Amino acid sequence: MNEATNHFDLVILGSGSTAFAAALRAQELGKTSVMIEQRTIGGTCVNRGCLPSKNLIEAAKLVHEARHPRYPGLTTDGEGLRVDFRQLIAQKDEVILDYRRKKYDGLLGGQFEVVEGNARFLDPRTVDVDGRRLTGERILIATGSRPDIPDIPGLDAVPYMTSDLLTHGEDEELTDLPPSLLIVGAGYIALELGQMFARFGTKVTIVNRSRQLLGRGYEPEVGREIGKAFAAEGIEVVNDAILERVSRTGEGVAAVIRAGAEVRALEASRLLIATGRRPNSDGIGLDAVGIRRNDRGEVEVDTELRTAVRHIFAAGDVIGSQHGSRMATPVGARQGVIAAYNALSQEPPRRFDGRVIPRAIFTDPPVGVVGLTEAEAAGSGHRCWCRPLPMNIVPRAGATRDTHGVIRMVADADTGEVLGVSMVGAAAHEVIHEAAMAMRFHATLSDFVDLIHVYPTMAEALKIAAIARTKDPAKLSCCAE
Repeated sequence: MNEATNHFDLVILGSGSTAFAAALRAQELGKTSVMIEQRTIGGTCVNRGCLPSKNLIEAAKLVHEARHPRYPGLTTDGEGLRVDFRQLIAQKDEVILDYRRKKYDGLLGGQFEVVEGNARFLDPRTVDVDGRRLTGERILIATGSRPDIPDIPGLDAVPYMTSDLLTHGEDEELTDLPPSLLIVGAGYIALELGQMFARFGTKVTIVNRSRQLLGRGYEPEVGREIGKAFAAEGIEVVNDAILERVSRTGEGVAAVIRAGAEVRALEASRLLIATGRRPNSDGIGLDAVGIRRNDRGEVEVDTELRTAVRHIFAAGDVIGSQHGSRMATPVGARQGVIAAYNALSQEPPRRFDGRVIPRAIFTDPPVGVVGLTEAEAAGSGHRCWCRPLPMNIVPRAGATRDTHGVIRMVADADTGEVLGVSMVGAAAHEVIHEAAMAMRFHATLSDFVDLIHVYPTMAEALKIAAIARTKDPAKLSCCAE
């Protein structure tokens, strides 16, 4: 292989959404690039994260609604839909393969390619991939993240799953529905997968270190509302609990937890560790080339996504929460574009701005969040107007007999600018985009009130929440301001 085939304008460590966004932008700029992938092309989202989980979560919702119709006049024989879990997994795999073929494999060729193997820096411009040396004018670290496994006594001797259980064609893929499941953790992954398995028929217990579901970065109402929904569905949540040790039983796992002064023994057929994710920044030789990582393992970058070595960039999950970033596929894709542009364009550099990043949790009811919580706004020096309202004030919620949830709008009391929105309720994961777009342009409460909304829609919740600054929404007729 000649030396020219090993030299690129941009060498990218990774092949997920961040990497592909960067490679496509490099191609638009007329530059060559190569992506290095040690696992499966496409990274976490398409293969074992967003896509497969949302596919199966929606299937679980259909099962739940068939067994628990919310309209009088609709009845069920108690059995509802029957679940063939292996067939569900098979169709999930078909979706993954089709999406990967269209959105990743199908884009290869032209001025970028993928090399399989383990990447490691040899020097600031050279990366070794299982014996092949690749050099680049610029380099982008987009190695993503992996499940973070806590130090739990006995865990090394116990079979356990991580969020990678929905992967395709790998050893950890779960193909049989477990009768019972113990989940350690109470973040968005634990909540989404916990409710999904419970709706398929698994007995689910969640062990949560905090006093309520979710925590920092969320309004307290959000965790409470999800907790109520889980209790109604028979999902046990043990809050303020510490997992002291685990051990193997005959066909499953045993755990000892301490919740306050109470010590409990729990057993389940399977154990799922869902305690967060950590950057894939180790094992690639960063220290040897002078690239710094912080105490969380995040590759340190400035707002232009440059590392301490000026021609080396980092983006996506591997930079963690720096500069307002979040571990999320669209965030990584946006950063991949910025990093490639800054690395290869002669134009003034662009900066990453994490002020407005909408987030969603695909539970039922779903969660949509953007911007600051009340506590965060107050901590930033704002005098807040912040009021939670129950979802039953939204006409659409009442019309569809789905009034679970709450909405809270956080605004600056002096200027009226909306600083954050948290919504739990039907379609919250879709509605939150209106709030995000408005916040991008520094919209005020009056802007939400003045916008004419389609009636009846869940998006009206935003208008009603804004109206509550000056009027009682419960005393207004439909669509009145």
